[in-house]
Amino acid sequence: MTRRAGQWAFLAVTGLAVALFYWLDLGRWLTLGAIQAHRDALLAWTQGHYAAAVAVFILLYCAQTALSLPGATIFTLVGGFLFGTLPGALFVNLGATSGATLAFLAARYLFRDAVERRFGATLRPIQEGFARDGFNYLLTLRLIPIFPFFLVNLVSGLTRIGTGSYVLATAVGIVPASLVYCNAGRQLGGLNSLGDVASPRVLGAFALLGLLALAPVVYRRWKTR
Repeated sequence: MTRRAGQWAFLAVTGLAVALFYWLDLGRWLTLGAIQAHRDALLAWTQGHYAAAVAVFILLYCAQTALSLPGATIFTLVGGFLFGTLPGALFVNLGATSGATLAFLAARYLFRDAVERRFGATLRPIQEGFARDGFNYLLTLRLIPIFPFFLVNLVSGLTRIGTGSYVLATAVGIVPASLVYCNAGRQLGGLNSLGDVASPRVLGAFALLGLLALAPVVYRRWKTR
């Protein structure tokens, strides 16, 4: 199979999976109300089949992230509810980082060569910056919650950031939000909306962490000048 045929086959499989998600209306199960309505059944099954519950949770989180589907916040709350704050954050991290890496590699495999052929000269300074300081840039994007997670996954695949740096920055950068949402998930029944979790103070703290992640880059640029 040629590279072009492989790309088309990959796009077809991915498109079919996304289409099935919306056609079957699976998103109706990824709402706060749906999870609250079935929380007792979910908790009972998890307690009776803990290892299987962990595996299913990580695989579903990975698939949701890899396909850029909605529901990440709900999954994270459920992780905290079912497994507790620290174990839940760990399982969330495994699922989200794995799924984000798959999305990153897919974007790189499918689109980067074409984008570089079309916009190579324009993108050269950006590519050089990501090749040199990609870890810090990506860590900032992960920590500041205003940047959509799925969009960062896809755009990163078009840059020259190394795969190892991408995985590490993603795994580290999602820790604060994972802990906050998993901790909130422990009181799942008391939540009225997803907005109850992310207060302005929490979002401000995330933004500050993101800016601090850029400090080494700023220092290196200042020292060079």
